[in-house]
Amino acid sequence: MLKTNVGNIDRVIRAIIGIALVLAFFMGSGGVAGWIMLVLGIIALGTAAMSSCPLYSILGINTCQRKV
Repeated sequence: MLKTNVGNIDRVIRAIIGIALVLAFFMGSGGVAGWIMLVLGIIALGTAAMSSCPLYSILGINTCQRKV
């Protein structure tokens, strides 16, 4: 299981950005830029849902205040 390293404020920000990127794709952003936004939006939503970010693990960042 992945280590929890994303705090609540970080999760909310990731969720908002993820939703915005996915909606931008479905509202007409086409081409390569649109697909990149979709992929980044899905990644942001996934890391928000799991409370874990693989990049944070690599860089040693932890925004989660509780000890898990």
